[in-house]
Amino acid sequence: MTARKTPYKLVIVESPAKARTIGKFLGKTYKVEASAGHVRDLPKSRLGVDVDNHFEPSYITIRGKGELLEEIRKNARGAKSVILATDPDREGEAISWHLAQILNIDPSTMCRVEFNEITQKTVKTAIKQPRAINMELVDAQQARRVLDRLVGYKISPLLWVKIKKGLSAGRVQSVATRMVVDREEEIDAFEPEEYWTVEAAFAAGRSELTARLVYIDGKKPELHDAESAGNAGNRIESGKFTVHSVKSNEKRKHPAPPFTTSNLQQEAGRKLGFTTSKTMQIAQQLYEGVDVAGHGTMGLISYIRTDSVRLSDEAVAAARSMIQSVYGAEYVPEKPVTYKGRSSAQDAHEAIRPTNVELRPEDVKDSLTRDQYQLYRLVYNRFVACQMANAVYEVQQIEMTSDNGVTMRTSAERMKFAGFTAVYELSSDDDEENTGKWVSEVKEGSSCTCKRVTPQQHFTAPPPRYSEATLVRAMEEMGIGRPSTYAPTIATILGRGYVMREKKTLVPTELGIMVTDMMKEYFSDVVDVDFTANMEKKLDEVEEGKLDWHSVVEEFYGPFEKTLTVAEKEIEKVEIKAEESDVICDQCGARMVYKMGRYGKFLACPNFPACRNTKNIVVNIDAPCPICGAKLQEKISHRGKHFYGCERYPECSFVSWDRPVEEKCPKCGGYMTLRVNRKGSFHVCADPNCRYRVAVEEEGEE
Repeated sequence: MTARKTPYKLVIVESPAKARTIGKFLGKTYKVEASAGHVRDLPKSRLGVDVDNHFEPSYITIRGKGELLEEIRKNARGAKSVILATDPDREGEAISWHLAQILNIDPSTMCRVEFNEITQKTVKTAIKQPRAINMELVDAQQARRVLDRLVGYKISPLLWVKIKKGLSAGRVQSVATRMVVDREEEIDAFEPEEYWTVEAAFAAGRSELTARLVYIDGKKPELHDAESAGNAGNRIESGKFTVHSVKSNEKRKHPAPPFTTSNLQQEAGRKLGFTTSKTMQIAQQLYEGVDVAGHGTMGLISYIRTDSVRLSDEAVAAARSMIQSVYGAEYVPEKPVTYKGRSSAQDAHEAIRPTNVELRPEDVKDSLTRDQYQLYRLVYNRFVACQMANAVYEVQQIEMTSDNGVTMRTSAERMKFAGFTAVYELSSDDDEENTGKWVSEVKEGSSCTCKRVTPQQHFTAPPPRYSEATLVRAMEEMGIGRPSTYAPTIATILGRGYVMREKKTLVPTELGIMVTDMMKEYFSDVVDVDFTANMEKKLDEVEEGKLDWHSVVEEFYGPFEKTLTVAEKEIEKVEIKAEESDVICDQCGARMVYKMGRYGKFLACPNFPACRNTKNIVVNIDAPCPICGAKLQEKISHRGKHFYGCERYPECSFVSWDRPVEEKCPKCGGYMTLRVNRKGSFHVCADPNCRYRVAVEEEGEE
């Protein structure tokens, strides 16, 4: 007698890692399969959008997914039911809809589940609460996909003909490139203006304090040159000063809200030095599940693509309880802290937070990679801090006046109560206002003597270049893109060679400037920030059921098609002349030229494709090789990461991810490397048994 197979329910998710985690939660009565992302898309070989039939998309099975889909169909035929459990956003909803089409599942049936975090409790609860596929979410994704295809497949061939084969245009990537180009133009056009500040050191009783000039004869002084600064200094030196006022008050600093996608990308860039792509890659791993010793496989953080700062009552209660037990009752605010998100936020999900606040970073450190641990600690500490009491500071302001009409001022602050800063230090691009020394002995009416005057020359600075973090922040503030698009957009403009990284900043390439100029002249709407932001709002309205997606595309395509016709006639072909180098091709003897690739500039033979020789650009650094004394060179790995190696490789095997410096370690005599973090620049001994470090002036920063 043949044993009957136990019937199972088939659960389909996107990621194999996610499938493994969920499979362990659900047990043998469920079978969990992964679609490995999208299973259907528009064809690559043609437009795939019927512009004459309400912009109907023509979806095909993605190449290479045939066997996988056949396996999913086979498992679906043997299942009691099929549950679609893809990510809780537009893309995830669209993947579920495509899977439903392939498996002949009625999207209006209760076939769809979603969860904001991958923990056993959440997954098991979600499985019991299926719903129909949300076609408004699907339509919003379809509208975005069709719009992006129309822009990309209509403009890109024009770029191939007029500028260079292989170029591409995109709705959001073109705007992001323009932002980088426009910023560079602002910097180039900027004319610095000279200005001066004047500080003076005073003796007041047994104290010495440094104050800055704020008023002369009751007015702010205009110090535009050395002469005016010198005159102000003379006034200070000739005056007799008394302490006019000593004021002290409290200042409270509020904790920052929990992370959204963009804030996580920005803070990981500032504090950890992660690129946006790396941040999302590591965050995805923490969300999908890792093996934690003593706890099994579980997701450590909640869903990572969100623009919401909202937190569940359960998560807030757990945080408050933990704070009280670890830090004390005084660190717990009287009421739970709530945060208001941006008016444009979709607020579909919670903020990014740990799934279990009892799992402190130190508890899981041994189960994580170094990058995973750093990012988890960042998310965890930010979440805990957001539910803690304010930090309290005492602020002191001392004002001194002279008998000849000069007013000087100094400010300082000191902490009274750490509050949330016991867990999380806020990072900022702004200078601190209160940097003076706290003085206890100075009293109002007491006299003080000027010891020395220090005029300082300054020049107004141009706006800084974008970093990946500040570009994400600007895109979010302007309404360009959504949480799921920031990292892919930056990766695209870097990969296409429109923008390159220079140290930690984004710089437009000649190609990026050329393409942007053409787009601004002929496709102004496509690269217009306000137009693109308004399109995002319309996609949100499609998601909310307020607009039909076909009408949104039609409204865009009419004017776009007319512009395209004009551009095809008027744009003249641009000849890009390759920049020659002094390096001779060792295969054919031609003078090699500079080319832009995914990881920056490289040397290529101009006789391509007859000669395919390429070379990395060699950059020598000042420090000698610690092993053989030869020159060290800055190189780029296959994954685009900079490292430093000996020019005599492979005879000499020295290699270092950190940049070696000329200075030798004064403690052990070994070589030292340059390390840069949010606290500054340091020379650090490379010997792990020594690790001597000394602060230095930051090198190469503007």
